[in-house]
Amino acid sequence: MLEISAVNVYLSVEIGKAMNETAERLMDLAEARIREAGYRGFSFRDLAAEIGIKSASVHHHFPTKAGMAAAVARRYGDRFFEVVARRHDESGDDVIAIYRSAFRSAIERDGRMCLNGVLGAEAGGLPPEVVAEIEMFFRRCIEDLSSRIGGADAVARAFHVMAALEGGLILARAYGDISAFDQATVGLTGPRFAVA
Repeated sequence: MLEISAVNVYLSVEIGKAMNETAERLMDLAEARIREAGYRGFSFRDLAAEIGIKSASVHHHFPTKAGMAAAVARRYGDRFFEVVARRHDESGDDVIAIYRSAFRSAIERDGRMCLNGVLGAEAGGLPPEVVAEIEMFFRRCIEDLSSRIGGADAVARAFHVMAALEGGLILARAYGDISAFDQATVGLTGPRFAVA
């Protein structure tokens, strides 16, 4: 009886891993499609076909498209904040450079936009659970940046940085040239930055 119980536990763990791997693959595909074409840029049917499962299997992992998009946005944010995590002895300019580097590397890697920037542009027509994740991402960015930049104008500066970074991505995408991002964000650090 002990052997059967151990086998059942092993199978449960292996099935759970396979389900988690499938969910992760689905989220990876959804993330790429959202970053490329927005919320309406993916369907469960397309995702299922791409990994060779039935559409109903996608619903097993994510009952709704909105729930999946919210989960993808949350994961994207968590990963982003790992990349831009606080460094020892960082200056305000260092923090901005860390954020700039994270945004630049995303578009440089695959030519795609920030997931929450794409969804943010569509926020007026998205389900509430997706909008909540978008808002949380940007609130976290502003709070993190302003607390690490410091100074009397830290909140205004954090808003300016985020606007320039997201706008720089839009310009790079529109121009098909990453140098547009560089031009849009070049003055974020150093003496050239000023808040009106």
